[in-house]
Amino acid sequence: MPDFGLNLENHYARLPEDFYTRMPAEKVGTAPHLIHANASAAALLDLDPVVFNDPRFVEVVAGHRPLEGFSPLAMVYSGHQFGVWAGQLGDGRALLIGQVRNAKGELWDIQLKGAGKTPYSRFGDGRAVMRSTIREYLCSEAMAALGIPTSRALAIVATGETVRRETAEPGAVLTRLAQSHVRFGHFEHFFHRGQKDQVRQLADHVIEEYFPALAGDHAAWYGEVVKRTAVMVAQWQAVGFAHGVMNTDNMSILGLTIDYGPYGFMDAYDPGFVCNHTDEQGRYSFVNQPVIAHWNLRALALALSDLIPTPILIEKLATFEEHFGGTYHALMRAKLGLTREVEGDNQLIGGLLALMAKTRADYTLSFRNLIGEDGDWLALFGDANSEAEAWLSRYRVRTESEDLSGLDRINPRYVLRNWVAETAIRAVEDRGNVATLDRIFKIVQSPFEEHDGDEAFAAPPPPSMCDLEVSCSS
Repeated sequence: MPDFGLNLENHYARLPEDFYTRMPAEKVGTAPHLIHANASAAALLDLDPVVFNDPRFVEVVAGHRPLEGFSPLAMVYSGHQFGVWAGQLGDGRALLIGQVRNAKGELWDIQLKGAGKTPYSRFGDGRAVMRSTIREYLCSEAMAALGIPTSRALAIVATGETVRRETAEPGAVLTRLAQSHVRFGHFEHFFHRGQKDQVRQLADHVIEEYFPALAGDHAAWYGEVVKRTAVMVAQWQAVGFAHGVMNTDNMSILGLTIDYGPYGFMDAYDPGFVCNHTDEQGRYSFVNQPVIAHWNLRALALALSDLIPTPILIEKLATFEEHFGGTYHALMRAKLGLTREVEGDNQLIGGLLALMAKTRADYTLSFRNLIGEDGDWLALFGDANSEAEAWLSRYRVRTESEDLSGLDRINPRYVLRNWVAETAIRAVEDRGNVATLDRIFKIVQSPFEEHDGDEAFAAPPPPSMCDLEVSCSS
């Protein structure tokens, strides 16, 4: 059994066995093969990318061979799904196959997604499809390149199996990394089962490893979780990202973006944008994300109510608005190059967003094109050119004494639009064309740069790609 020189730890397994189930992967498929691997993610583990060519590496990331010295496990947790208590959930198609302590002292989980059934699969098959695997692989790296806290992606393996979702699809396994996969739902699981000691054990475990400066101070720790969550969601809003399924079991205790499913970067700006066609009520619409994050933090507060007095939980939760508002305001000012506070700035920002919503202007290009020719920017607003010209005139006057030369390092040229992800998916599924996946992968890893010959991937979707739908199975 290989360990590839990794400094492995069984850190989570120090907790009692009612926190997880030890089990091997199911070994899905008979002839798995590597589709793509990520050297940047490998660096987080101090893993030499040369191992990507080792057949044993493919076996490990397919779930066919364990890492030496680590017993794989599936975590148990519960959660609220679409606002309704769903009871016990858990890693139904995920398996922790390693925890690595890198040279910086950081602990990283290695988790397989799609490697087969676990005791928490309920009625699922434990598999993943190539479509959803490529989407998560690309988007986690896109978010990292945008500076947004996120899980990471190490490798995609094709299993050779056919998996049934809405239709029959090719199967795959994703290897993803995160400094922790502990979720709000972990705490909810034990609280709602009346297991107070386990709530405390888990909190102390998380604080010891990931918040060591807050050792023994549960209240300060909860306040830090509130802050990290608020900052993360503000970053989502500023870049036009909708997660799609903000259930409590999809909320990271470290404030990371995790569990990429029916996400979407907005094309046309629409505050009510719903990226998940399963979400018929629009609970997880773009504009609702801050409210839902607050709701989820309140659910976490309840789960911690035996550890932290209620008045203190309320006090810490009340800081959400300050953290979210302050971060979002600063990010939106930065997107326009407004470094000095001037009266009327909020109206300038609000006026642009209102104009974008009215005309359904492209969200990303409405900011990126401010650094180009005025005509390119004005063209985004169609028949509302007179209003756009009036706003642009106010903006040019306001920024006469501002240095706008850095806007191209703040406003990305490329985001992972759904149609771009779909282009990579179809290339792999229909033609076995990994080159297109690799090309798009390199673009999202450097989203602020010019990529000669790939300008089309910065554009809104072509007509043939305008009606893409994604759901929880995505």
